[in-house]
Amino acid sequence: MSEWQKMSAADLGRGIGKGEIDPVELTDSFLNAIDTHPDRDRIYTVVTAGRARAEAAAAAERAKAGQCFGPLDGVPISWKDLFDSAGVATEAGSRLLEGRVPERDAWVLRNATMAGTVCLGKTHMSELAFSGLGLNPMTATPPCVNDPRAVPGGSSSGAAASVAFGLAACGIGSDTGGSVRIPAAWNDLVGLKTTAGRVPLEGTVPLAAKFDTIGPLARSVEDAALMLAVLEGRPRAADLRGVSLKGVRLAALQTVVLDDIRDAPLAGYRQAVDALEEAGATVEKIDAPEVAEAMPMSGILYTGEAYGLWRDVIEAAPEKMFPAILERFRGGKDISAADYVDAWRRLEALRQGWNARVAGYDAVIMPTAPNLPPDAEKLMSDDDYYVTENLLTLRNTRVGNLMGLPAVTLPTGMPSCGIMLCGQPMGEERLLRVSKAAEDVLRG
Repeated sequence: MSEWQKMSAADLGRGIGKGEIDPVELTDSFLNAIDTHPDRDRIYTVVTAGRARAEAAAAAERAKAGQCFGPLDGVPISWKDLFDSAGVATEAGSRLLEGRVPERDAWVLRNATMAGTVCLGKTHMSELAFSGLGLNPMTATPPCVNDPRAVPGGSSSGAAASVAFGLAACGIGSDTGGSVRIPAAWNDLVGLKTTAGRVPLEGTVPLAAKFDTIGPLARSVEDAALMLAVLEGRPRAADLRGVSLKGVRLAALQTVVLDDIRDAPLAGYRQAVDALEEAGATVEKIDAPEVAEAMPMSGILYTGEAYGLWRDVIEAAPEKMFPAILERFRGGKDISAADYVDAWRRLEALRQGWNARVAGYDAVIMPTAPNLPPDAEKLMSDDDYYVTENLLTLRNTRVGNLMGLPAVTLPTGMPSCGIMLCGQPMGEERLLRVSKAAEDVLRG
């Protein structure tokens, strides 16, 4: 792996801007790394080498003229295979969508292209994005950077692997219940889940549209902030200069998120909290009954919408699905419209209660995942193990989705163990500043 494959997207962009890195050479180095990697076809569904080289050549011309479009102009990134890309198959990890080729790019991909980023290709994902494990026996299961026997986390599994293995400077994923944050945490990356409704979903294959969000999996908080601005088509990212934890108030959520947590994630979390306190943050334990009440609603809210969106496609060819994912979708078959509407009514009230409870804090913290990446072969052979690990994996991240929050996961320094910071709805910029300050401390 060359030094370029280890650098942050921001540092690569700075190198391009200074004339120290040629975008064409940079892109060729990533394409070569992809083509020679033993797990290439487990990470990428398709590599768009022609597009990448054309975009890199254009970026090189702009750099020579001193006219870069922005801080990530010429930087190679990967895209989860649920973002439409013109003329290239977009199948969302499902045989149900085999041969689906959109005519135009997704809204966020168009913005990223206008900002000068280089599209390397599309990455594998959990089937129709409906699993946090990253296990997909119907297409491919990408590797976990910390354990070759383990799943990488999902559903943005290939996005995480592409960055963790040095095959992209940044990966773009989606998060409905934890699908950016889990693979980011299990592969020691930074993951940003945006507030639902902030980044338009046009041209994105849906799972549960009222919860679906788009966000980056990156090497640093700076990369995540820059990428958010690129995805939204904004000229400026959050200002991360001069950040500090002195005077920062953090709420350490106790409700639900510490239940049945495994030893390593708990140790990583406690170690991280100690470091944040030593750096000047005030950490106060809080309970939130809103979370305890909202959690059981997940089956109605998520599964009801997911099955409603996909019922006709699924039931036309159910044999094309992994049985565990098929069963999960079909869990929405008997959910009534009245129950679904009532659950949303109650959730909106719970969100108001949560917002009032945490209004005085800069962020709410918790372990990103209560478990480590499970063994892939055991998931396939042991049904009880699959159910237990699948439900546990997305439990903590789902707090952010149910409460309608942006969230960032940071590596704690312990492999595959992350700490999650949740902010105020639509408060990504403030959350990114707090996260950058925390990242500086945790990286030592």
